[in-house]
Amino acid sequence: MTDQKFALFDTAVGRCAIAWSERGINAVRLPMPTEEKTRMRIRQSVGDIAEAPPPANVQAAIARIVELLDGKPVDLTDIELDLDGVPEFDRGVYEVARTIPPGKTMTYGDIAKRLGGVELSRDVGQALGHNPCAIVVPCHRVLAAGGKPGGFSANGGVGTKLKMLAIEGAAVNHTPNLFDQA
Repeated sequence: MTDQKFALFDTAVGRCAIAWSERGINAVRLPMPTEEKTRMRIRQSVGDIAEAPPPANVQAAIARIVELLDGKPVDLTDIELDLDGVPEFDRGVYEVARTIPPGKTMTYGDIAKRLGGVELSRDVGQALGHNPCAIVVPCHRVLAAGGKPGGFSANGGVGTKLKMLAIEGAAVNHTPNLFDQA
């Protein structure tokens, strides 16, 4: 897609990246250890596209993402996404995840039940692991059984997920272990 562009922007959790097309936001990436690595990560997601100043609709989305990561209960459900090429099942998972308000959580099993049955829980986890639009599709609000954090594929792993949930004021049943990253 030649109409795609991306931009970096600052948040309370670090410098994030966002990519868009004429149809909507198609990628949001959480910070990597360096700005250059964040650029590389967004380009791995959507291709070697140009960095550019965001148009007004994308700038408005960025402002709301920044507010959410500052701890304000901002609703991002009306941000237009371009999920062209994303499998139908994954889109269903993202649609359900987008209904989870800031400060609240849902389990992989809860989403699986809404999509046909608890036996789809692993598929839900895999779809969330491929989430192209972190924060806008709030995969950080989806927990494992028993309210445990489960996995998180962003830089920093579960530690990043817990930080984002803490910013939103969500309660999580978590006992740190050797495998958690800060």
